[in-house]
Amino acid sequence: MEKALEQLEEAPKQLHVTRAQIVERKKKLNFLEPYMYLVPCLIIFIGFTYFPFFKTIYMSLYNTNAQGEMSSFAGLSNYIDLFKSPSFLNSIFVTFKFVILTTIPSIIIGLVLALVINNKLKFKGLFSTLYAMPMAVSSSSSAIIWMLLFNPAIGLVNFVLKRNIPWLASPFWGFIAVAVVSIWISSCMNFIFITAGLKNIPKELNESASIDGANYLHRLKSIVLPCLSPTLFFVMVVNVINGFQAFGEINIMTQGGPAGATNVLVYSIYRDAFFNSRFGSASAESIILFIIILSITLVQFRYEKRKVFYQ
Repeated sequence: MEKALEQLEEAPKQLHVTRAQIVERKKKLNFLEPYMYLVPCLIIFIGFTYFPFFKTIYMSLYNTNAQGEMSSFAGLSNYIDLFKSPSFLNSIFVTFKFVILTTIPSIIIGLVLALVINNKLKFKGLFSTLYAMPMAVSSSSSAIIWMLLFNPAIGLVNFVLKRNIPWLASPFWGFIAVAVVSIWISSCMNFIFITAGLKNIPKELNESASIDGANYLHRLKSIVLPCLSPTLFFVMVVNVINGFQAFGEINIMTQGGPAGATNVLVYSIYRDAFFNSRFGSASAESIILFIIILSITLVQFRYEKRKVFYQ
């Protein structure tokens, strides 16, 4: 009888502990719930971004055979051999030249087109659609179209210029042709972003400046460009990164030629890996490209703090 009474007295305590445990578990589940939604995204990032990145670093330290299997440890010799290679040094020079000669014109063209559309222009929607159409075309498809346009015999470009320029057979003109295609593709993207940025500028600023007697150039210099600086900074960063990663138009139009004139770093990586079966060397080139892009992006963000004006 006494044991039964003791069990009855302990039952509420056990029930109380059980309820407290349930509450604690619910708190833990509520804390973990947001992170559980991130698990699918993290799995994709780990599988397609982080794992290949660290695998590339690991592979860059090894020599590989024709099947891509790591055969022997190389250490930093792959990196040392690259900086001794004239072909690799030329690809770095060509890449920087390509980025500089495509980024600035594409931003200027996109800015000018956006300013034209932003003014009171008839058929604004039609022109906006025409300017933005290259965004719907892949770089490979664009390259095929431009190859026909640059054809020295039947191409429209030589017909309009009334000259016989060997666009894709000359090192100088081959580089110009690829740069033109890249500018054409990038400028439409810049146009879209800059147009969106112009719409966010308060109209009251331009109206008050007009009332005070400021002409269009003064308003452009003192109001439009400062207010547009965050968008221009974003466009600059994206264009620089895209310039370093240019591949499609080069692969279709020139295959890195003529005479290495368009052998940018990404195409050099592609050739070393899939044509020469030098996967270790190609991995080392990829890491060097990553370091270059990261360094330039960090410099741009450091410069952004002084020159970008946020409303």
